[in-house]
Amino acid sequence: MPSLKYLTGYPDALLDQVRTLLAEDKLGAVLQRRYPELHEVRNDRQLYDYTQELKDRYLRKSVHLNKVCYDSKLEVVKHALGTHTAISRVHGGRLKASREIRVASVFREAPAAFLRMIVVHELAHLKEADHNKAFYQLCQHMEPNYLQLEFDTRLYLTELVNRSG
Repeated sequence: MPSLKYLTGYPDALLDQVRTLLAEDKLGAVLQRRYPELHEVRNDRQLYDYTQELKDRYLRKSVHLNKVCYDSKLEVVKHALGTHTAISRVHGGRLKASREIRVASVFREAPAAFLRMIVVHELAHLKEADHNKAFYQLCQHMEPNYLQLEFDTRLYLTELVNRSG
């Protein structure tokens, strides 16, 4: 039985289609045809610049990002694909806030659209902490095809888990 941990909550009929594609070893080929373009964002500096460009375009007035990086431990921890953190420290007599975005390193080799989806998701958390209606509206403002990309990213991760497992 294939692992579908990234697809919990989706309808059974859809999950059956995914199981069929996995059983026939076709899911990877379907995704490859749909998303043939890889990205060139290979290191943390490039990821910071990429994220900052999106932030400057859609969230100019939001907080400054102190760090953006790939993190090899993220996929294991709580099945997170990316994280955003706000760290507050006392610096002298003042409180200093630091904002970080970490992206699971599995996206270093992923299709360009999937990296964009993860970065958009984490940027949206700068304005909306919860996964509510306003959060998803903001995601779709930054990436109109966000909901399809989120689902296809979950398919991509399902393919990776089942290929390695």
